[in-house]
Amino acid sequence: MRLLALDYGADVVYCEELIDIKMAQCQRIVNDVLETVDFVAPDERVMFRTCEREKDRVIFQMGTADPERALKVARLVEKDVAAIDVNMGCPKEYSTKGGMGAALLSDPDKIEAILKKLVKGVSVPVTCKIRILPSLEETVNLVQRIEKTGVTAVAVHGRFKDERPRHPVHCDYIQAVAQAVSIPVIAKISPDDSVENLYYKQCAF
Repeated sequence: MRLLALDYGADVVYCEELIDIKMAQCQRIVNDVLETVDFVAPDERVMFRTCEREKDRVIFQMGTADPERALKVARLVEKDVAAIDVNMGCPKEYSTKGGMGAALLSDPDKIEAILKKLVKGVSVPVTCKIRILPSLEETVNLVQRIEKTGVTAVAVHGRFKDERPRHPVHCDYIQAVAQAVSIPVIAKISPDDSVENLYYKQCAF
């Protein structure tokens, strides 16, 4: 799917959110048959697979709540990906119950610790994705704090933590964030969202 997206003109592609605890147990294996690089768990499941054709375009999306473990995983994959992304917007239980995803939005100190650790510890760009907070001011303040960690870009999902795709996207929040920071802001929206008058900054790695 990622390669198909690149064939059709995507600038960058993301893998699905992969949990740090599982990835930290993986071994990096070069698969000569498929011409891929596989990250294989102890039970022999392939947790992440990539290839040379997407190496400079694929962003590794991680679910994490621990700076040290996040760094361990990032260092494991950094030679095979274009960037490392921390998912701070997933509202699903498998992510939030471990303090990951949208659960991080209530702990800005941990957000800062994770991102600073990654920015200082890996050689590729670091990004993150958030959901919007209950107020516009809180959202802007959080993104400004994230910017100071040294990340290359931030993606903003224009919905609150308890909202789903059936709810309208809050383009005014995304616009305000983009105007408040100097790093690229990626508007995370669904295909059916109306984005008239949406202001954004193009992100390029």
